Amino acid sequence: MDIVVKEFEALSIQELYSTLRLRSEVFVVEQDCVYQDIDQKDQKALHVLGIKNNEVVAYTRIFKPGDYFKEASIGRVVVKESERKYGYGYEIMNASIQAVQDNFKETTIKISAQKYLKKFYNSLGFIEIGQEYLEDGIPHIGMLKK
Repeated sequence: MDIVVKEFEALSIQELYSTLRLRSEVFVVEQDCVYQDIDQKDQKALHVLGIKNNEVVAYTRIFKPGDYFKEASIGRVVVKESERKYGYGYEIMNASIQAVQDNFKETTIKISAQKYLKKFYNSLGFIEIGQEYLEDGIPHIGMLKK
C-alpha cells in the first residue's frame, strides 16, 4: 500500500470518488449508520490516502488545531474490510500521526474514537479522556495523544 497526503483541491476525481465510496461502504453500509458523511469539513482537511491497485483501501483526514477540535485531530479512520488483515489500520494511523507532526508541527492529537477500537488507539499512544458518548448512534470516546 502506498500512502499519500493531499489537500482537498489536489485530490483527483478518482481519488475523491474512491475515498467517498470507501467511507460510505464502511460507515454507512457495514456499520449500518445513517449519517451525513459529506459534512463540508473535507475542504479544510488534509487527506491521508492508502492506495493499492489504484484504489483507496485506507484513509484518514487530519485537521490543524482549531479546525475540528482545539487540538490537531485525525478522523474518518477507515480501512476496506477485505484489507484489514494486512495491518493497514496501523500504517494509515502512523502516517497520519506523522503528517500532523510534519504539516502542523503538533504532537498533541485528539480523536473521537469508536469505543470498540479503544485498544487499537491505545496501542498507538492515545489515552481516553472524558466520558463515553453516542455519535450517530455509535458509542464513542474522546482520546488524546501527547
